[in-house]
Amino acid sequence: MTEAACEDPDEPGPEDFVYGEEDFVLQDAGWEGDPDSQPSRFDRALLSGWSDRMARGLFRYRLGALPTRELPGAAGLVAQLNAQRGSERRPPQPVLSLRQPFDPAAFNFSRLRRGELLLRLHRAGSAAEPLLVAINASPLGRGHVLLLPEPARARPQALAAPVLRAALEAALLSAHPGFLVGFNGLGGGASVNHPHLHGLYLRRPLPAQSAPARPLRPRGPALLRGPAPAFAFFAASPAELDAVSRDVCQAAERITEAGWAYNVLATRGDPLEAAEGGRGLRVLLWARRPCFGVKASDAFNVALCELAGFLPIASEALFHSITEAEALSTIQQYLLPEDELLSLGKDLARLLEE
Repeated sequence: MTEAACEDPDEPGPEDFVYGEEDFVLQDAGWEGDPDSQPSRFDRALLSGWSDRMARGLFRYRLGALPTRELPGAAGLVAQLNAQRGSERRPPQPVLSLRQPFDPAAFNFSRLRRGELLLRLHRAGSAAEPLLVAINASPLGRGHVLLLPEPARARPQALAAPVLRAALEAALLSAHPGFLVGFNGLGGGASVNHPHLHGLYLRRPLPAQSAPARPLRPRGPALLRGPAPAFAFFAASPAELDAVSRDVCQAAERITEAGWAYNVLATRGDPLEAAEGGRGLRVLLWARRPCFGVKASDAFNVALCELAGFLPIASEALFHSITEAEALSTIQQYLLPEDELLSLGKDLARLLEE
């Protein structure tokens, strides 16, 4: 698969995972009881491969139980202590612009070791390139993976509709209510300028999965209220994934043209309006102030997890002391003023009606 793969013939490589629509889990197992008690075929393959690679020492650190606490307050923010990620992860690449070219001399995902690759996701009957699933060597939690579209291609970190569609299908392959997929754009917390998304299992629900939303126009995104307002899209069935993927990527491109960075999160969640029926996939798109370079003074980096209300924290002292008000103050530094957000939302709605 890669040069590194050829150098390590004894390491396991990615398993082919062929799936069809019958593998999509339309109703997740729910939060009651042990969320691992009813895993899907995808969950079993991903988590067993992930645990095997942890046992082989292919991560930058061994991951034990991570202290977690919900911050007192109305926002429902969840903080988690992960000191090793703060000290052991590969330093993020410097990002200097929203359209920074790919740099072949910098680290990219064509350099992963063979053993870091877990699965090759391929939909039966599709001519699309498989989506590779690899370990995140500096994990936020058990099962934290990277979703890699065509890692051998020299492209910068940007989201395309076919890639998002494949990632949304991966989300539907899981039966876990806390499995999410997400994308950090350039200037939005991306640490490697090469196309990748994150896959992550959360152990408790976040407000973003159930917060109400207000439609901006008859067609187009709704505005999800909360600590970090997002443009929200909803797919009630696999048949809606193409349209949602196309709309999200069109909106993300318009956000970039306007000079803002963006983050995307797809998670199981309630419909955006009560009358819409059962649970499906919520796809949240944040337009936010870009952050260039490395900002070491912040309490935590603000990327897709933090915008959704999940706060990985490296400092034990900060983990125990941080308040909801302090966390919200950090997040809000990156948010658009409300008038600019509403103006952008109307522009996106008009764009998607064309």
